[in-house]
Amino acid sequence: MTLQLSSRAEQVAGYLKSELLGGRWSGAMPGILALEAHLGVNRNTIHAALHLLEKQGLLESGGRGRARRITLPNSFKPPSQRVTILLYEDADRKSHYMVELLHAIQESGHAAEFASRTLRDLGMDVKRVANFVGKTRTDAWIIKSGTREILEWFSEQQFPAFAFFGRRRQVALPNTGPEKSEACSIAVGRLVELGHRRIVMLVREDRRKPKPGALEQTFLDILRKLGVEPGPYNLPDWKNDAAGFHHCLDSLFRHTPPTALFIDEVPLFFAAQHHLAQQGIVAPRDVSMICLDSDPGFTWFKPSISHIHWSPDPMVRRVVDWTNNVACGREDRSRRQFKAKFVPGGTIGPVRS
Repeated sequence: MTLQLSSRAEQVAGYLKSELLGGRWSGAMPGILALEAHLGVNRNTIHAALHLLEKQGLLESGGRGRARRITLPNSFKPPSQRVTILLYEDADRKSHYMVELLHAIQESGHAAEFASRTLRDLGMDVKRVANFVGKTRTDAWIIKSGTREILEWFSEQQFPAFAFFGRRRQVALPNTGPEKSEACSIAVGRLVELGHRRIVMLVREDRRKPKPGALEQTFLDILRKLGVEPGPYNLPDWKNDAAGFHHCLDSLFRHTPPTALFIDEVPLFFAAQHHLAQQGIVAPRDVSMICLDSDPGFTWFKPSISHIHWSPDPMVRRVVDWTNNVACGREDRSRRQFKAKFVPGGTIGPVRS
């Protein structure tokens, strides 16, 4: 029996074929220079490997200087995953970017669904989350706005998990989300220039405890840097429900009302705006208001909503890429943050005399 040894080009062709069948690329094949950088082999070998794939009918030449087209059989279906998205609360089921994420994963050929329970349903309790996860049949998890303790538990499990927003920093999970710190610093600086000193940030309990998150700490640090000594007044404590939120607003405006408010999440921003308007407090006349999130509906408001803008599109693509990689058995531990920007809008102004 004669042992047949594969040539270097055949080895590369075999690897590229497995990647193609695994769904790594679609439409057009990357060029030789890109593949050379990715594989670390010379372009002559890659050229020969691509020619072998053309002979196998997996690629079709586009002509000189043009990308090769991927021509997988019509009957071919890339590997699929059962993916469960563990939301923060029920309101996330109608969030435009969470719905977009769900549909994008499904359109990639996977069976994706929102979990029947949310983190708030489970009391943000690690043991209850672990019990729920253990009873759920799925291949991979995406966790929306998890606490550090919950994300650390997921990082210790054998199944794939991805952190979408939340306390993802310093946790050994692939993750993505907006990077808002620089935009927040610019916004605080703008408010101080307009004469504001009593600046308050309203965020959920899990963003404040056991210690402030990255964005919240940036807010406190920039206040101190600009000459405003921060304290509990600037990052107040409140019970994580509607009654607690409205009680906090009443308390803030009872004695030393803030002249500017940062409010996390679009629903909370609108709730605060409505609550204050019922008391005759209107932005920007009486208080400046900035939403720490972005929403397509902001374009319909006059005056426009001052906010921290970020696009969900690259984050959705990142989660879909991770899902595809996991389905094909490829390790994907990368963490990608996408820079946000401050949009001044019309709900901020100078301090009222």
